Amino acid sequence: MRAVGMQVRELRLASDLDQAGLARAANVSLSAVKNLEAGQGSSLRTLIPVARALGRLEWLYELRPVPEVSPMAALRASQGIRERRKASPRRKSGGSNASRP
Repeated sequence: MRAVGMQVRELRLASDLDQAGLARAANVSLSAVKNLEAGQGSSLRTLIPVARALGRLEWLYELRPVPEVSPMAALRASQGIRERRKASPRRKSGGSNASRP
């Protein structure tokens, strides 16, 4: 979260805003802006209006994590559950079923 806060601070300074000005523009509290920039527990309810006030809503898409491992696969691995093998296709028999009991 600290990296996000640093980026918000850089955007704020580039926009020539102080923290109070950004808080007013985003309609959030000054302490919310301070916490966001410090990387100390913020929420999307703060981050989205701040990004909007800075004209960087598209920036939120860059924050989206790209999963490298399926969350279900990670859960199964942590619980020691092995992946099920897929069944092999059935073989067609060449004869009729009449010879079977």
